[in-house]
Amino acid sequence: MSTDVTVRAADLEARDLGAFLAAHLAELEPTAPPESRHALDLEGLRSPAVRMWEARVAGEVAGTIALADLAPGHAELKSLRTSPALRGRGIGALLLEVALDDARSRQLGRVSLETGSAPLFDPARRLYARRGFTVCGPFGSYVEDPHSVFMTLELPVAEPVAG
Repeated sequence: MSTDVTVRAADLEARDLGAFLAAHLAELEPTAPPESRHALDLEGLRSPAVRMWEARVAGEVAGTIALADLAPGHAELKSLRTSPALRGRGIGALLLEVALDDARSRQLGRVSLETGSAPLFDPARRLYARRGFTVCGPFGSYVEDPHSVFMTLELPVAEPVAG
């Protein structure tokens, strides 16, 4: 990627991050009815069960990603979004690797996600598939929904070393 990108833990108090997340929700609004939109708002992302990162380019928010703990060994990928002006430059892939590295460091065995079925989500689904995610059924509290695509990735968990 030719653009200098900085990735760090998200500052959920930053005004520009709040605006970026609000734009994310607004972009999703026409893709599905309210009961089929599962993106977390700023308050949902403040949960202690959620870890979130932001990418910045020239000091501006360029992308976000989060992991929400679902059960022991299982987390859900949330809030992957790249600024529309910067899409296609690898920022989403970089953020996905940051989240997966975090999952591996915490010995999580599985990361799952829900994304939309609308054409807007085609690039995201391709990114997830390239990274090894496969389509699965609903997980957690999700139910079958024509507006949703569910995907999962099994992560290798290191065996404890006998001592």
